[in-house]
Amino acid sequence: MGKVLSENIRNIAIIGHSGAGKTTLAEAILFNGKSIDRMGKTTDKNTVMDHDEQEMQRGISISLSAAYTYWQDTKINIIDVPGFFDFEGEFESAMRAVGAAVLVADANGTVAVGAEKAIDHCLRRHIPLLIFVNGVDKDNSNYVATVEAFRQKYGRKISPTHLPIIRDGKMKGYVSVISEKAYEFSPGGREQIEVPENLKDDLAILKEALVEAAAESSEALLDKFILEGTLNNEEVVAGVRSGLCTGDTIAIMGGSALQNMGVINLMYEIVDLLPSPFNRRPVLATNDKGEVESVTFDPNKPFSAQVFKTVADPFVGKLNMIRVFSGTLKSGMTVYNSTTGEKERINSIYIMKGKKQEVVDELVAGDIGAVNKLVNTNTSDTLCDENAKIKYYDIAFPEPVLTMAISAAKNGEEDKVFQGLNRLAEEDLTFKVEKDLETGEMVIRGQGETQLDVLCKKLKAKFGAEAVLKEPKVAFKETINGVVEAEGKHKKQTGGAGQYGVVNIKFEPGAADGNFEFVDAVVGGAVPRQFIPAVEKGLKEAVQKGVLAGYPLINLKCTLFDGKYHPVDSKEVAFVSAAKLAYDDGIRRAKPTILEPVYEYKITAPDTYTGDILGDMNKRRGRILGMETVNGLQEISAEAPLVEMLKYAIDLRSMTQGRGKFSAQFLRYEEVPFSAQEKIIESAKK
Repeated sequence: MGKVLSENIRNIAIIGHSGAGKTTLAEAILFNGKSIDRMGKTTDKNTVMDHDEQEMQRGISISLSAAYTYWQDTKINIIDVPGFFDFEGEFESAMRAVGAAVLVADANGTVAVGAEKAIDHCLRRHIPLLIFVNGVDKDNSNYVATVEAFRQKYGRKISPTHLPIIRDGKMKGYVSVISEKAYEFSPGGREQIEVPENLKDDLAILKEALVEAAAESSEALLDKFILEGTLNNEEVVAGVRSGLCTGDTIAIMGGSALQNMGVINLMYEIVDLLPSPFNRRPVLATNDKGEVESVTFDPNKPFSAQVFKTVADPFVGKLNMIRVFSGTLKSGMTVYNSTTGEKERINSIYIMKGKKQEVVDELVAGDIGAVNKLVNTNTSDTLCDENAKIKYYDIAFPEPVLTMAISAAKNGEEDKVFQGLNRLAEEDLTFKVEKDLETGEMVIRGQGETQLDVLCKKLKAKFGAEAVLKEPKVAFKETINGVVEAEGKHKKQTGGAGQYGVVNIKFEPGAADGNFEFVDAVVGGAVPRQFIPAVEKGLKEAVQKGVLAGYPLINLKCTLFDGKYHPVDSKEVAFVSAAKLAYDDGIRRAKPTILEPVYEYKITAPDTYTGDILGDMNKRRGRILGMETVNGLQEISAEAPLVEMLKYAIDLRSMTQGRGKFSAQFLRYEEVPFSAQEKIIESAKK
C-alpha cells in the first residue's frame, strides 16, 4: 500500500471475556486482509497475537498485541486485548490507543462478566462498539438468545444490523438490515442468496426501527426523515455511525472466528460503521501553561503522541508502542518528552504484526506504531514537538490489590531477581516491588495470583532469575496495658575490670509520640549523668522485640527514677544491659498484648452480591461502616484486620464472579482478641 491517510485508518481493540475467541478473530481478520497466508490456532500455539511463551503455555493472552491489515483500501489496526481479570492494565493501555472496539461474545445465551465490564467501560468513555457473537456453529450455541441477553442488559442500545438465517437451530447466514441483502456463510467467506420468505416481514420491521434510530442521530437526518418518511442506505449508515460514536447504538452481529464465517462481514462493518480518527471526539491534554486543550486528530498540526505500551526484551531492547494524535512522526526527528522533560531522537519507526516489526518512514495522525532505543521514555509518556509542548493524561492503571513476599530461589541471586523485575516493570505498570518498611520483607504487589505467577515465569525465561512467592508477614506490634516498676541489675566480674549497673524503671502505656518515650527522673546522682543515655539506648534496642512474639513494642513510656552504680566497674555497656533486663522483667508483668493493623476497605459491586459480601466481612472480624449507591453499584465501607484480608482480592473476585473491586487504606492498630493471640505467638515461635 502507498502512504496511509488518517481518514483511511480504523483503530480497534478486540475485547471481551477470557476464552471468547478474541485472538482467533484477530487471526481471521488478518488472514482475510492477506496480512498472513494461513490462519493459526491458539491450540496449535501458532497465532500472530499470542507469541509470548507464557501465552502459548497457558492458552490465554496475557499482554496486548498489535497487528494491521487492509480492507477496502482502509488500514485496520488491531489490538488483541487479554480478557483475564489479572491483566486489566493491558485493557486500559489498549483503550487509550484505539478509537473503537469489537467485543467478542460467546454464543451461549448469556452476557459474560468480562463482556459486561468491557461494554460498561466503552459506554462510560463513549467508545464506539460492535459486538461479534462468536461460535454460532458450535453445538448448543444460540445466537438469538445471546442477542436477547444483551438486549435485556442494555435495552434499545443493542441494534442488530443483521437478521440471522437459522436452520436446524444454527445460524447459517444473515440478512443485512441496511442493504437488505442475504448471505449464507461459506468456508472463509459468504455467498449471496435470496432473502428467505419467512424473514421478509421481520426484515421490514428491523429496517424501519434502524431507520428511525439513524434519523434520531442528527437534526439533518431527522428533518429529512420527517419530510420524506425514509432515509437512503448511505444516510442510515451515517446515522448508525453517529449513534455508535455517541454510545447510543451498539451494533451486533454473529459468526464463527474459528471457521472464518461472518468475519468478512464484520470487516465491512468495521470500515463502514466505525469512525476514522477524524470522526472521533477530541482528546484532552494540558499545554505548557497548564491549560486544558482539546486535541483533534490532524496531520497538519504539530506532532504529538502517547506511549500506550512498552515491551522490554533482553535481546531486542526496549520498544515503545505509540499512538499518534496529531502531526506526523518521521525517522530522524528529535521530539520532546513532556512527561520527563527530556529530548529523544527517533531512529527507526515500526508498524507491528505480533512479535514482528516492519520498518516505515512515518506515522501520520491516528496511526499506531512503535519506536525503539528511547532512553527516557516509558508507558503513558507524551512525545511532542518541542515548540508545541503538550501532555496527555496518564493512563489510569488499576492499583495493586494482592501482596506477596518475594525472594530469590538461590542465595546470591537477589540482585538478578530485582533487576529483572525492574525491567518487567517497564512493560507492566500494574505491579510494584518494594521493601515493606514494617516487616523488612521485599514484597510484590499486583492484580492477582495469575499475574504474579506469570511475572515469575517471565523473570526466569527472560532474565534467568528464579523467584519464590509466599504469603507476606503482617506487621503486628506489641504494647502494654498495665503499669509496673522493674529493676535491672547487670553485674559481671571477669577477673579484670568488672561491669556493674542497676536501674529502676517505671513502664506504662502512653508515649508522647505513640511509639517510645524516655523520661529521666533520677535525683541525687543515683545514676550518673554520663550513663543515662546508655539506659535510653538499651531501652530503644529492647523495644524492637516484644516479649510475646518478638514484634516491635509501641506506645511505651519509660521513666528512669532510680539506680545504683560502682565508681570503678560502672560502664556504658553495663547500663545498656541493665535497661534491657529491666525491660524484660517489667514488660512481662505489664499486661503485654499484641496489636494488629486495621485497614479501611471500600468495596464496590452490584447490589446482588451485597449479602454475600457483608456475611463474608463478618467472618473476617470486619465492621461495616456504611453503604451507598455509586454509579448504579453498591459501595460498602468497612474496616477489618489486615491479617484476615491477605487473599481478599481472590476471594472477592470469586464471590462476585469478577464484578467486585476494592481499595484499602491503613487506619490504625488495634488489640488482637485473646483467642487469636495464641495462634500469632505460636506462628512467631515457629
